[in-house]
Amino acid sequence: MKTQSKVRNHRNKLKVSRNILYVLLPLLILIGICLVGITSYIVFKQISRAWMSDGGILKPSFLQKTSTPRLNALGIPIPDDQIFDGDPLATLVPWEGADRVTLLLLGLDFRDWSTNERASRSDTMILVTLDPQTKSAGILSIPRDLWVSIPGFKHGKINTAYYLGDAYQLPGGGPALAVKTVEQFLGVPINYYAQIDFQAFVRFIDEIGGVEVDVPEPLSIDLLGTGFKTKKKLEPGRQVLPGEWALAYARARYTEGGDFDRAKRQQQVIMGIRDRILTFDMLPSLVVKAPTLFKELSSGVRTNLSLDDAIKLAVLSQSVNEGEIKRGIINKDNVFFGSSPDGLSILIPIPDDIHNLRDEIFATTGILSPQTPGNVHDQMKAEAAKVSLYNGSGVAGLAVRGAEFLRSQGVNIVQAGDASESYSLTTIIDHTGNPFVIKFLVDLLKIPTGKIQIQFEPNSSADVEIYLGADVIQKNLIP
Repeated sequence: MKTQSKVRNHRNKLKVSRNILYVLLPLLILIGICLVGITSYIVFKQISRAWMSDGGILKPSFLQKTSTPRLNALGIPIPDDQIFDGDPLATLVPWEGADRVTLLLLGLDFRDWSTNERASRSDTMILVTLDPQTKSAGILSIPRDLWVSIPGFKHGKINTAYYLGDAYQLPGGGPALAVKTVEQFLGVPINYYAQIDFQAFVRFIDEIGGVEVDVPEPLSIDLLGTGFKTKKKLEPGRQVLPGEWALAYARARYTEGGDFDRAKRQQQVIMGIRDRILTFDMLPSLVVKAPTLFKELSSGVRTNLSLDDAIKLAVLSQSVNEGEIKRGIINKDNVFFGSSPDGLSILIPIPDDIHNLRDEIFATTGILSPQTPGNVHDQMKAEAAKVSLYNGSGVAGLAVRGAEFLRSQGVNIVQAGDASESYSLTTIIDHTGNPFVIKFLVDLLKIPTGKIQIQFEPNSSADVEIYLGADVIQKNLIP
């Protein structure tokens, strides 16, 4: 009797593990790439424990032929009605909380990761959310070149937060500082993080037989395993990509839209993983290889998501339909293209535009934080930035005319004069952070992409400097 009881418990564990895998699949729908690592960790850990108990001599029932007797540890057939005692899913407790749950997915810069740098920058940041009350979810891609305030440090690209957290050995390291930075920037509390390395991603994609994506146009990709020496060209159309190709597809950024296009591809892969898992029966092979996969993949995941919480969220996620998964990308419509004090290309955020996008994905009702009232003109006047104007166009008297024109538009011009050098293109320098004035001037003076510079000088006599170029004459922008 003791032996039968022991076997029954063992088989129940296997059944629970198998059902946990079924339960976790909807969670993969929600956070795709993130769950490449997390789902693998949770599922394979659970299955491995069950598999290894009692010496691992029993296979899950769905891997056995129905004509083959089910044996206990002593080789004695077990009657079917003695194998399970009730529904194992009843032991899984769903998420008890009513508040929205949010997770930050992080991928590291390959150059840092491949050379085993002590600290790495994050190359991918995707914020994922699950709302228990509305049974909805969201995915927001955050570009790595976004210029933001990093808690405890100066402004910098958002991808350097991870590096600084590890380099200065702050509590929680890189992930914790990345989370704090995104929280502060977006105004969204983040409960969990997950950092997944390239090998774990490739290994999992290969394990599920690749991922199907619809390539919109010809694309050249670099395979990491070849040291960027071998390029592969993807032709347009639906196709199944193996792990290494899928990773290269998700990382490719040398297209017209740059990082914004890459974010679209990453979200394509997220949904492709979801479709692959749901379309094909992956369970038998995953269970058979569970111990090996767990050993390989768990080392490639860095997360603060506990096993218990992950399972509870997985149970909850079953009720989320695909149509309730909102997706967004912080893109060219939400930023200015500029340069940092040290000459790096950066993306300067337009706060309200990004908050509107955030609210579309993360707010169930209303908005998460107040928006600046009024139109662009009203917002510019409310910001009340002190603006200095310098004539670099080579046309005499343009500084006076330009100052009068801008004052008539409500711009707070505090100084006007000639520039010390000539400018072919009008340039703006922001010293104190004035997104609404910048947005207004960009629209009014047709400031070219990349001609917005950030030079933080809080004691500067002017918040913003404008250097008029020859382009304002050519475009007849100033009366």
